[in-house]
Amino acid sequence: MASMRPPPWDWTSRAAPSLHDFEALADAAFRGLPEHFRLGCEGLIIRVQDFPDEEILDEFDASSEFELLGLFRGLGLAQSQGVQTGQFPNMVYLFRRPILDVWAEGEETLGDLIRHVLVHEIGHHFGLSDADMERIEREAE
Repeated sequence: MASMRPPPWDWTSRAAPSLHDFEALADAAFRGLPEHFRLGCEGLIIRVQDFPDEEILDEFDASSEFELLGLFRGLGLAQSQGVQTGQFPNMVYLFRRPILDVWAEGEETLGDLIRHVLVHEIGHHFGLSDADMERIEREAE
């Protein structure tokens, strides 16, 4: 006979994290990154959206709105010559729905996945290699 115990984690009353919840998760992930990494992010804006907009999808020739998990927009530190008049701030976008889709299909925690995408996109800001980004992730709390 099947056990009548509730599952170890009862999801019956839980909803997917909202944009606000996701922003809180992204903020916690950012605060857990190594201090030397965070210090270089002054002025960098982290924005959470459900999906990339049509312009981004077209630019990346994406076949689906679920294809991109995140994006860095701006001039990386290597290309930057200080803030210029009319220049938009550097931004990292995290796309909630595609990240949730990957999370639902895998075994990684949502917090770890958000941290991974965040480090990868901020890594573009710094011009880091994949190996450097992996090291930053290992150093994260």
